[in-house]
Amino acid sequence: MSDSDFIHATLTAHLAVIRDLATLTPQIAQIADQMWAGLTSGGRIFWLGNGGSAADCQHLAAELVGRFARERPGLASIALTTDTSILTSVANDYGFNQIFARQVAALCRAGDVVMALSTSGNSPNVLRALETAAQLGVTRIGLSGGDGGQMRQLCDHCLCVPATNTARIQEAHIVIGHLWCDLLEQRAVTVASEFPQLDR
Repeated sequence: MSDSDFIHATLTAHLAVIRDLATLTPQIAQIADQMWAGLTSGGRIFWLGNGGSAADCQHLAAELVGRFARERPGLASIALTTDTSILTSVANDYGFNQIFARQVAALCRAGDVVMALSTSGNSPNVLRALETAAQLGVTRIGLSGGDGGQMRQLCDHCLCVPATNTARIQEAHIVIGHLWCDLLEQRAVTVASEFPQLDR
């Protein structure tokens, strides 16, 4: 296959997956509702994932704390993937599978929302974090691909991109994440004065 053919095939596959996201419209909107409910009740949104998903977590948390496209109050959103001292100390003392669960146990409370990203849905450290979040009464949202793996059973709602290729799933995840940022921002612009807890 020539480089040109490869590029064309890859872009075609990407567009097919993005087009299929339209079938998930009700679920995407429902999750935005759950995120908004957490924020307006004084909760925070915590993001966790590995590798490319960790980068997505940081990206999306930053969009909410800063801004996506409009001026509005900052939204309480924290990526649990950024503090290298915490990540390495917990991994060293308790094992890599506990790097997110330990943070969830220390930082989360009922009313918060945990956003767990895993293309396979089977990352052990993500699963342990979801189990811990469940014990705390925290809302658990999963963003995965295929059938959602084991994560699907541990989430209040698990959104599964209809694809099996990891790169295509990751590309879809950032599109979905941007939709959530945009939806939350639209609400924050409209009703921020009614919810002073949004501007911390």
